Amino acid sequence: MELWEDNLSKKPTIMVQRTLRSGQNLHYDGNVVIMGDVNPGAEIVASGHVLVMGSLRGLVHAGATGEEEATVTALMLAPTQLRIAAHITRPPDDNDTNMVNLPEVARIKNDAVIIEEYQPQR
Repeated sequence: MELWEDNLSKKPTIMVQRTLRSGQNLHYDGNVVIMGDVNPGAEIVASGHVLVMGSLRGLVHAGATGEEEATVTALMLAPTQLRIAAHITRPPDDNDTNMVNLPEVARIKNDAVIIEEYQPQR
């Protein structure tokens, strides 16, 4: 199943053209695209996919109404907490030393959150 060809892609999508700062929350029933960063202390909760065209360092919850097919994609994925449907994870304690400078996608696979290098569909 390709990222934007599943049932979640049929949900409405909001595009936010700014950085979310600490204390700012965005809750949306659909997909969320952020054209900026998500700073620590900021929160995104979406029933669909979340795409951040920048650094994701805050809390993110994709598939918030139970959609396990939801994904979280970012140019720099380093959230304080990442949730997809009912699955919750956080970065390892030594996260700063393992920063990847490639886009990554988080998804549910075999009942666990996995993070992979983003691979464009051709």
